[in-house]
Amino acid sequence: MDKYQCFQQIVKLLEDHNCSIENVKEINYGIQFEIFRNQQKGIYRIYESKKGIRLDSSQIKDGEFRSFVDGIVNNSAFLLHNATDSKTYHHDPERLIGVDESGKGDYFGPLVIAGVFTDEKTSKLLVEAGVTDSKKINDRKIEELAELIKGICPYDIVVITNEKYNELYESIKNLNRLLAWGHARVIENLLELVDCKYALSDQFGKPELVQKALMAKGRQIHLKQRTKAEENIAVAAASILARNEFVTRISDLESQYQMVFPKGASEQVINAANKFVEQHGKNALKNVAKIHFKITDKLLD
Repeated sequence: MDKYQCFQQIVKLLEDHNCSIENVKEINYGIQFEIFRNQQKGIYRIYESKKGIRLDSSQIKDGEFRSFVDGIVNNSAFLLHNATDSKTYHHDPERLIGVDESGKGDYFGPLVIAGVFTDEKTSKLLVEAGVTDSKKINDRKIEELAELIKGICPYDIVVITNEKYNELYESIKNLNRLLAWGHARVIENLLELVDCKYALSDQFGKPELVQKALMAKGRQIHLKQRTKAEENIAVAAASILARNEFVTRISDLESQYQMVFPKGASEQVINAANKFVEQHGKNALKNVAKIHFKITDKLLD
């Protein structure tokens, strides 16, 4: 595929999603054009070299619009075998269960795993709505998109509260196995709602961990794990549901204990944990935190 063929492919994809293409011109080693949709616009570039094709959306300054455009290209059906940018293009089935989690790296708050089933129709609706990896969206936008996703897609959310998380971790002694257990439960729950042969999640350990955790019905599904799985619209939607639920649960804990629980595992988190221990005692940490984190050892007695 050369830059002209790539240009034609991308133009068709964008026009199918109600975008218009204007001001097309050749530039050094590539093609540049403007993309318009409603009141949004941005410059897109396709470069070609001996190493292959490179796509550049960096000149789309509106972050939400850039995510929308990237989502269309990333989740398209064509495969750029010779792309040299950071993205790898995959042929994923249109009927797919995407799974992702939130809270894994946060000391405070639960572990949340979510799954979303998409097909050709709902994938297009999600892309048009601006669904993308939750790490690229602020919490307010995530809340809006979560409601939209729940309205049009079959989904499931498993929340492992801190008390249950600490109990499971004490028994399993391995975070990846705990994650696999949660992913498997979400897939099993969704298979009660939809008939689907494929599931996709981010790579977090050996793929067989999830496979082994699946029950009889789930073992019939073709499960794939890979890095940057959030480039797939189903996994991106799952990441949004998981993040929104995590943020909601953190907010509930803050209301219950009347204090702020910072996200992540920073110095600010250590300070908050010490404050919590002063007020409620170290034994109560199991109700709000993942106590196997090294942060616990740094806290004052």
